[in-house]
Amino acid sequence: MGVEDVLGTAGRVAGHGRYGGGGGVDGKGLVVLGTVTLPGVGRSVGCARAFVRGLLADLPGRDDVVMAASETVANAVTHTASGLEGGLVTVTVAAAPGAVLLEVTDDGAAGTRPYVKDDPGAETGRGMRIVQGLAARWGYRADGTRTVVWAEFPAPDAWVRGRGAVSGPG
Repeated sequence: MGVEDVLGTAGRVAGHGRYGGGGGVDGKGLVVLGTVTLPGVGRSVGCARAFVRGLLADLPGRDDVVMAASETVANAVTHTASGLEGGLVTVTVAAAPGAVLLEVTDDGAAGTRPYVKDDPGAETGRGMRIVQGLAARWGYRADGTRTVVWAEFPAPDAWVRGRGAVSGPG
């Protein structure tokens, strides 16, 4: 499957439904806005940006989420098995009361995990520093051999309610 194939199906891949096990949100009232799996190639970074931008078209602060998606997908393609022949990267966007959650799942990196480099002036390695600066909080979790990098962003409650996320039961 090529990038063009994914672009042609991205609108059909995105869907609504309950989402469990979110890294940065407790799972109560969390609703998936969309998920797309892309080939682990550089061109997929732009596809991920377009996908997130389309899902969050009217969200104040949308550009922060789009930038974080760009950085985390670029890291997945560059630094993990996702960038190898046949590798994949999955982008999921969810909403919960007061928050939007971005998750980027890569094919793993032989046990190494994402981190913020100590040297802010380094020529490379600024991606996770950018995510850290934009997100309310971020982190990662292992999913078997894969790694899920998540970032949480504030979202107005009225915007989130319009997407079906609810507080508490029901």
